[in-house]
Amino acid sequence: MSERHFVGAIPRHVEVLEQCAENADPASGAQFVYLGRQPILDRDGALNAYELLFRASAHNYAEVSDDAQATAQVVARAIGGIGVAAVLGQHRGFVNIDRALLFNDIVHLMPPERFVLEILETVKFDAHLARRLTELRRAGFQVALDDVSELSDELLAALPHADIVKIDFLQTERCALAKLASMVRGHGKTLIAEKVETREDFALARDLGFDLFQGYFFARPQVLAAPRNRSPRPGLLRLLALLSRDAGIVELEAELKQNPSVVVQLLRLVNSSAFGLGRNIASLREAIIATGTRQIARWAQLLLYADSGDLPWRADPLVQLAGTRSRFMELAAAWLRPSDDDFADAAFMTGIFSLVHVVVGSTPAAVLEKLGLAPQIREAIVTGGGALGTLLRIAEVAGEGGDATSIAAGPDAPPGFATLTPEVLAELNLSAAAWFGAHIEEAA
Repeated sequence: MSERHFVGAIPRHVEVLEQCAENADPASGAQFVYLGRQPILDRDGALNAYELLFRASAHNYAEVSDDAQATAQVVARAIGGIGVAAVLGQHRGFVNIDRALLFNDIVHLMPPERFVLEILETVKFDAHLARRLTELRRAGFQVALDDVSELSDELLAALPHADIVKIDFLQTERCALAKLASMVRGHGKTLIAEKVETREDFALARDLGFDLFQGYFFARPQVLAAPRNRSPRPGLLRLLALLSRDAGIVELEAELKQNPSVVVQLLRLVNSSAFGLGRNIASLREAIIATGTRQIARWAQLLLYADSGDLPWRADPLVQLAGTRSRFMELAAAWLRPSDDDFADAAFMTGIFSLVHVVVGSTPAAVLEKLGLAPQIREAIVTGGGALGTLLRIAEVAGEGGDATSIAAGPDAPPGFATLTPEVLAELNLSAAAWFGAHIEEAA
């Protein structure tokens, strides 16, 4: 990963902030979202792709304390905040991604033909990761290995599961470059020379047969900025409630019409993806049909967390609890019924709505009655009934560090719940914690 950026021609609603932007008024930052990008060039010097980089403000440097959080915001800003057409044009975007997000649904918000998953060098390769990368490549994604600097056993193990290898010219010993490049090229992988800082490095990389090139030698830093979209929480709650009970297109369309900022982001989402229609979608009804309710639900959930009230979302304990609980329930549901996506979706929704009464200062029964939730979700939250109710109790106890296994193995638990052993619950808890890192925007 290199911290240099380049911007070409883009629509007028996107501002280009250069290094002098560090003199910009800090108070204006809350009104905008920012995104960095750096060009990746081919052997002829033509633009081939961009690497997208997190920026918290107009200042052109990264302030990343959480890799998952930074990546989630890059994805949200590229797709919904600024738009893929403005950010990438006709090119692909490389996105840095850590282990947690590789197993997270946010990956599937990215059209695989437009985004390359760039695996951070901190990600440890193992059999579990190999299976996941196989799934993602089968879904159409290309995988790049980032910051490679030596020939190691881990690199050799990871190569069969990657398409692209980025070799770090600042970290790799010059005497080792030729052998490393030759070995990677011998495995049929695309070679990118990254952090190319001088003309001599560029010439060396070309001589060694590198396919693509990236670094400060090619461009000066720049940042993209666009007005921040805010999404009203009540409207998002109503939208999620409609989705939870499989509402029809007419109802979804009517609700979305009351939330213009959500509509804008939805249209950007669907227009950035390959839905096989051969044209951009302009009408709300077309967008709903093309996107599908599952993707709309995912986006609305992320936006809901982005509009988390007075506290920044990452500092709001209630937002964190709702996010990790819902993800835990979804993962547990998928574990119990691997072929039942509807059950997993309902479990996630149950977690999302289990704390809504706290947000609005009312009781669960009163809030959920007004929202018209799906009956099984309402029953789970209000009375603790059904399989979803059992999952909710398990999630509540597990979240407090209690003995959730006793509930899963108890006499009242539905069939199959006993497979939620302490080891399984511990792994689900760990995976669920990554969900909070995937919340996409700070509340202004």
